Amino acid sequence: MTSFWLFLSGLFKWSFGFYDYTAYFLNWVLFIVGCCYFLYWCYVLVATLGNNKDKTYFSPTEGHFPYYDPKIYKKED
Repeated sequence: MTSFWLFLSGLFKWSFGFYDYTAYFLNWVLFIVGCCYFLYWCYVLVATLGNNKDKTYFSPTEGHFPYYDPKIYKKED
C-alpha cells in the first residue's frame, strides 16, 4: 500500500511540473501575441493616421450613432 501512495505522490509531483511548464509556455505565447497587437496599434497610429492624414480619415460610423438624437430627446411644449 505504501508503494501506491509513493507512486501517487510521484504522479502529483510530475503533474505540477507539467502545469508549470505549460503555464511558462502559454505565458510566452500570450506575451508574443500582445507584442504583435501593440506593434500593429503603433503601425496604425503612425502609418495610417500619422502626418496629419487624420484630416482625410473617413469614419464609417460618423453620424450614425450620435450622442444626442433630436428625434428622441426633443422638448415638448
